[in-house]
Amino acid sequence: MAVPLTSSGVTFDDRGLHPLASVKKDATELQAVAAGNRQAILVLDDEPSSVNLLRITLGMDYSVYTATDGGTALQLLGEHDDIALAIIDQRMPGMTGTEFIQRTMEPYPDLVRIILTGYTDIDSLIQAINAGRVYRYLTKPWQKEELLMTVRQGLEVHWLASENRRLQDELKEANARLRAENARLKREVKGRYRFDEIIGQSAALKKSLSLVERVVDGDTTVLITGETGTGKELVARAIHYNGPRAEHAFLTVNCADFTPDMLSSELFGHKRGAFTGAIEERQGLFKAANGGTIFLDEIGDCPDGVQTRLLRVLDQGEIRRVGDDKPTTVDVRIIAATNRNLEEDVQSGRFRKDLFFRLNVFCVNLPPLRERREDITLLAEHFLQKLRQRRQKTVRGFTPEALERLKAHPFEGNIRELENIIERAVALADPDEYITPDLVPVGGTNGGGVETGSRESLRAAVEQYEAELIRAALERNNGNQTRTASELNLSRRAFIDKMQKYGLR
Repeated sequence: MAVPLTSSGVTFDDRGLHPLASVKKDATELQAVAAGNRQAILVLDDEPSSVNLLRITLGMDYSVYTATDGGTALQLLGEHDDIALAIIDQRMPGMTGTEFIQRTMEPYPDLVRIILTGYTDIDSLIQAINAGRVYRYLTKPWQKEELLMTVRQGLEVHWLASENRRLQDELKEANARLRAENARLKREVKGRYRFDEIIGQSAALKKSLSLVERVVDGDTTVLITGETGTGKELVARAIHYNGPRAEHAFLTVNCADFTPDMLSSELFGHKRGAFTGAIEERQGLFKAANGGTIFLDEIGDCPDGVQTRLLRVLDQGEIRRVGDDKPTTVDVRIIAATNRNLEEDVQSGRFRKDLFFRLNVFCVNLPPLRERREDITLLAEHFLQKLRQRRQKTVRGFTPEALERLKAHPFEGNIRELENIIERAVALADPDEYITPDLVPVGGTNGGGVETGSRESLRAAVEQYEAELIRAALERNNGNQTRTASELNLSRRAFIDKMQKYGLR
């Protein structure tokens, strides 16, 4: 008779199957896998006749190693790593079955052990069970069908344990690779946002960067001002990745992209059921950025209710989820940016005066590209090199005339507009050729080269070129407005306004 036992706190069912069998494979599949692996069995019994009978019964389906004493059995285990299951006689001279089990527990933890014992040998059986993991016991004289079923199920258990161990090892290796990749990406990101990656040698840019370098090492709140497209987020990332919080998260949010309620939820999180549609809890970006930095772009478009919440974060380091009455402490550095004149917004009542003072602890103004024209060539070459690699296109460079035309362009969209112009020029240029003047704007014209001589015509040319860029981007993104706005680095609101302005709906 075979009786199910408990192994490592996991109870087998009345068929001796491990609970994972129902998850991994059904019994038939497991039997096929176990048989296909040709797992070996060790038979340990001091009676040669019993050993021979077990070898004959099991030898048709399995490799069988036999021993009539514990020392030989231990030697066989050390020599044959395919042994998955051992059938062990309890009462033997010299080393008993219980002692054999104790000797195998540490070096062979996955070995499935079946005890052979007589009906009257209950005390020895209990001793063997207490000594370690015993899958089952069989009473002498054993029945062939019962023996074969018990062995088959025991080998399935061993296969499952081996498979689980293999999967755990693969998971550990995968986690190690992910950690290594994560570390590599962090180094890459940190390198990408070094200050020497901010391209330019102009006095105006150097003045701004000298201020930024002074504030990198602390936790001071920074306000970055400047026109759209001057690189405010790039500078914010450089502050973070060169500072003491570089190993933690850098998260961004554009305050102009959300309604007041949605922005509160995005920044501070919400409880489930806090408002219509809040079907699950959300931790919010401030919680997610704990220990790191949060970049609040277009802070000038932040609604009044959210301004009040931000003031509490800056004053007390506390946030409160929407619908929650308990505050949570966070440790987050805040870097904000705006293209608006916040002082004028304070005077008009659009922006809270106390929040402005808390954000304006350290202010850095980024100059527009028209005030650093000596950097246009460096930036153009930088963007060209990036596009060569990304598009795998061998554009040789710029002709002197093309560079002169770029330097004469007004660049109301600043660096972002320059990058878009270079991307368009690379797309239009022939392989292995130079970018010529007809591929870039001149003064206040689009790439077609229509000359302008007045402020009105200049504005019209810029708007024409902007509409062309938006139309081309929409085509690349198959009309998807969200992806197009992201590609052009425009807020959703600003993108919709321009769509309406240029009749692109």
